[in-house]
Amino acid sequence: MKQTLLLALLTLFASGMAHAADQMRMAVTTSFHNSGLADVLLPQIANDLDLEVQLLVVGTGQALKLGEAGDVDAILVHSRAAEEAFVEGGYGTHRREIMYNDFVFVGPANDPAIIGGAGAAEDVLQRIAEAEAVFVSRGDDSGTHKKELSLWAEAGLDADTFDGWYNAVGAGMGAALNTASGLNAYVLSDRASWLNFGNKGDLVLLFAGDPVLFNQYAYLPVNPARHDHVKSDLAAKLERWLTSAPAQALIVGYTIEGETLFVFNAE
Repeated sequence: MKQTLLLALLTLFASGMAHAADQMRMAVTTSFHNSGLADVLLPQIANDLDLEVQLLVVGTGQALKLGEAGDVDAILVHSRAAEEAFVEGGYGTHRREIMYNDFVFVGPANDPAIIGGAGAAEDVLQRIAEAEAVFVSRGDDSGTHKKELSLWAEAGLDADTFDGWYNAVGAGMGAALNTASGLNAYVLSDRASWLNFGNKGDLVLLFAGDPVLFNQYAYLPVNPARHDHVKSDLAAKLERWLTSAPAQALIVGYTIEGETLFVFNAE
């Protein structure tokens, strides 16, 4: 009887092992994670593909470094120039656009720099600098930080020359928004992270809509020719799902307070 029971338990264990989900590692931006979309997508990926996607949540710069080192199987980031350099350097097999939203300027409701009346993102930053209004920067080489620095440059300004009103926190989007809330400061955020952020305090969305604030997210599988241990088959499997109709339905259907956070544009 004991032998029969033991055999049955071993059979169940072996069956469970045989049906255990495949696993892969993907580096994603803090803005993607802070949006809450991962909590919607991952369970469905596990259900549809029997695939557990383990996320490493970092800034875009660190995500690319993880890909270069072969520490992940794929990355999902939002800094096109850096992504193209990653592929051109042979670290990624290709770049596949998945979805987009936009960057927004958030700040104190009383808007001391009067950015709410600005005509363009360049004007927003010039007004903040002229007023020396408190500003929080990610300062972490993330996609959002790269965008912010490019916007300062386009406005003819250099963030390295700013005084005490400019605060680089060296942290993710959630931490930057928390700091801005505590300081009642201006900050550049992706729209999804802002909408999903719970500690807004006196901060409000003050400026959006300039085409330069477009924010594209792309999927890049790590090149197995560089790192033969990466799970390129699972990365390809995930890519097919991320560009499928079921993924599109979940992405465009994800809303907060009735507002859609991402637009699906995979081809």
